Amino acid sequence: MEIVFRTNKLEKCYRVNARALRAWGADVGRRYIQRINIIKWARGMDDLYKMPELKCHPLKGDRKGQYAVSLTGFQRLIFTLQGERLEVAMVEEVSKHYDD
Repeated sequence: MEIVFRTNKLEKCYRVNARALRAWGADVGRRYIQRINIIKWARGMDDLYKMPELKCHPLKGDRKGQYAVSLTGFQRLIFTLQGERLEVAMVEEVSKHYDD
């Protein structure tokens, strides 16, 4: 599957490990790259749902049409799908699950 990024920062953090670590710290930065690689190689949403550590789920309300996977307890990676068979995923952002 093709991965596209909403911002240059998100793409650079994926391509350069040190940038991800600097942007979000070791745990989130490392998992950010790992989760994108998992999404990249998934054949469909069922593959993502079957991995309990991802906690993959569709979002509701203003974020309807987007999906989230867990990075850490409060951090998540948000992405949208383009195409019906998980052909392209757009990485939207890394955010806190509950804004404080």
